[in-house]
Amino acid sequence: MLARLLRPRHVASAHCDLPCGVYDPAQARIEAESVKAIMQKYADNDDPVFRARALTIKEERAELVKHHLWVLWTDYFKPPHVEQYPQLHQLFWDATKLAGAAGAKGTVDVSKAEDLLGKIDEIAKIFWETKAA
Repeated sequence: MLARLLRPRHVASAHCDLPCGVYDPAQARIEAESVKAIMQKYADNDDPVFRARALTIKEERAELVKHHLWVLWTDYFKPPHVEQYPQLHQLFWDATKLAGAAGAKGTVDVSKAEDLLGKIDEIAKIFWETKAA
C-alpha cells in the first residue's frame, strides 16, 4: 500500500538533466582560450612571480576545461549519439588528455592549447548537430 502511494503518478523522461539549453561546449572553449592566452603571456614575460601565478591560473583553467567536457560527455551525450558519431569517444578522450597533464596542464606550449581548441571545435560541431535534431 505504501509503495503504491509513493509511486509517481506521471513518468517523465528527458534527454538530459533539464530541458535542453543548459549544456554548451562554449564553456569549455572559453576556458581553453584562457589557457592559450595565459601560455602566450607566460612566454612574453620574464618575471618569475608573474610566471608562477600564470602557471597556477593556467592549470585551474585547464581543470575547468576538463570539467566542462566531462559534463557534456557524461550528462548530455547519450548512446544514440555515439552510434551516430562513433568518433565521439575518441574526441573526448583526446580533448580531456589535451586539457590534462599531457597537455595544457603540463606544458606552456601554445600548440597544445591550439590542438585542444581544435578538439573542442569538433565536439561543438557534433553537439550542435545533435541539438538541432
